[in-house]
Amino acid sequence: MHEDLISAVNADFDRLRGDLESLVRIPSVSAADFDPNEVRRSAEAVKELLADEGLANVQLLELDGAHPAVFGEIPAPPGAPTIMLYAHHDVQPPGPDELWDSAPFEPQERDGRLYGRGVSDDKSGIAMHLGAIRAHGGKPPVGVKVFIEGEEEIGSAHLGDFLNTYTELLSSDAIVIADSGNWRVGEPALTVSLRGLVDCVVEVRTLDSAVHSGSFGGTVPDALTTLCRLLATLHDDDGEVAVPGLTSGGATPIDLDESELREQAGAVPGISLLGTGSVTERIWRKPAIAVVALDAPPVARAINALVPVARAKVSLRLAPGDVPARAMELLHSHLLGNAPWGAAVTVTPGSGGEAYDLDTSGPAYDAYRQAFRVAWGKDSVEIGAGGSIPFVAAFSDMFPEADILLTGAGDPTSAAHGPNESQDLDDLRRSTIAEAIALRLLADSVQ
Repeated sequence: MHEDLISAVNADFDRLRGDLESLVRIPSVSAADFDPNEVRRSAEAVKELLADEGLANVQLLELDGAHPAVFGEIPAPPGAPTIMLYAHHDVQPPGPDELWDSAPFEPQERDGRLYGRGVSDDKSGIAMHLGAIRAHGGKPPVGVKVFIEGEEEIGSAHLGDFLNTYTELLSSDAIVIADSGNWRVGEPALTVSLRGLVDCVVEVRTLDSAVHSGSFGGTVPDALTTLCRLLATLHDDDGEVAVPGLTSGGATPIDLDESELREQAGAVPGISLLGTGSVTERIWRKPAIAVVALDAPPVARAINALVPVARAKVSLRLAPGDVPARAMELLHSHLLGNAPWGAAVTVTPGSGGEAYDLDTSGPAYDAYRQAFRVAWGKDSVEIGAGGSIPFVAAFSDMFPEADILLTGAGDPTSAAHGPNESQDLDDLRRSTIAEAIALRLLADSVQ
């Protein structure tokens, strides 16, 4: 059963891989200070791929001040549902070239994996959708709306505006978001929960200006030491988040061995893991705090002076069930209430994103579970995501009746956002087969 779709994907896979490689060669970094013309060039390339497959109404979706998204559709046969297939064509900055084993925007295969920035996150999602449509000869038995965003890596800042502006164009019965991944290589998964996110910049000031460290050291605290002491209050001795009142906990059906987590993360030998409870509980169902940036004098410019002011950006991941505004207030209160030595502390809130638990009932989930079973020869697992995808809440708010599924071709070793990002090619092939089969099963579910 479904052998025709399996054969079609297998026969087309070399071409599909070539299309993915072409997209990876476009450095579509959406972050500020990078060339926005490259993001537009990426959008045009995706538009051309959709048009070549005969999709209707293929166009760039534009808003003032936003990177372009791409849209194309295949009208639904009578009585069939319409499925939105989402991915994003923008990518993270590559970081220093010397950290890559091959050029970040020149894809290279090594040991069955394709390496390059965006090859997994999330141009593999575009390839999945394209390959599934091709497997049906461009005429799937359901309606399809392909929506490829261009700003996911900068927080989908304009997604709400896109959804409001193009509501009728994007309206669908189910939404498949190909921006997650599998449990392991060769083990398919559906992501059913997401942590939320808030961040802030905390500034500590102890002096009006820098003063001689010999003349005043030992009496007046410097700002950098003071900031370090303040940031240390964010965790207890076990590494648990120490901000009172945050939502925490909840059972997880599967777990990782600590050694596997260490390997996936590239943890240095001897480093202790933070927190308590199962590994997946800590990653999926509990809050986490990280200091992701510091403003302070660099070592190369250090002088013997007490630093008067220092800043840090603090990122707080929220457990499902928590609320960003509430969590930000708790973090704000904690930082102000723990100012060491009477230092002046200022907290400036930043961005926020909702945590989310997805409803896994309904025909779309049934179809994808069955399709995974065919494509991989094993049942899929339901996993959480430690990261945040704030736009899931935006889709849910705009299309409350639509089933929302989170899937993808990546895996925990794909190094999304890091150097040497990669995609397992066999998992990409199987993910494409699964999506092609799921589209057929979704048509059958309403007959």
